[in-house]
Amino acid sequence: MMLTPEQFVASQKANLETLNGLTNKAFEGVEKLVELNLQATKAALTESQSHAQALLSVKDAQELLSIQASLFQPLAEKAAAYSRHLYDIASGTSSEFSKAFETRVAEGQAQFASLVDSAAKNAPAGSDTAVAMMKSAVAAANNAFESVQKAVKQASDMAEANFNAVATSATNAAKNATVVTAKKR
Repeated sequence: MMLTPEQFVASQKANLETLNGLTNKAFEGVEKLVELNLQATKAALTESQSHAQALLSVKDAQELLSIQASLFQPLAEKAAAYSRHLYDIASGTSSEFSKAFETRVAEGQAQFASLVDSAAKNAPAGSDTAVAMMKSAVAAANNAFESVQKAVKQASDMAEANFNAVATSATNAAKNATVVTAKKR
């Protein structure tokens, strides 16, 4: 069984549309990353200027320690927020690529199943066993792919949960360090 020229052209057109869509999603992800970095850089410059002015107005060592301690918690929270935004951008872009891949695989599986069915209808008499084996192999391959998809989804969910736990832990540690430093004063 071979593809007709129309089927081949349609398949190539669909592949090109998918590639264009993924290229656009990749550029959107890069744009979001550039925007995030610009915002973070602007905020860092503004805060650096403010902190430098505060440090220049320090009158004694106690006030210097107080200013330094007050910088840690917001810094940790901002680092956690930046990491979260970065993770969201990466996971959103990755999700788009995964969806496109899954769609193309599903279409390929459907086309192959249609090809197998067509071949089965045109198979010579007495080839029932071979056709059944072919259909069984296709079903097994589809089941294996679904199992891999589920495993990847579970791993992604676990990675996100771990990321959130680490970010929360880091933010809480910074808050605790600020509280401890404030109590020592």
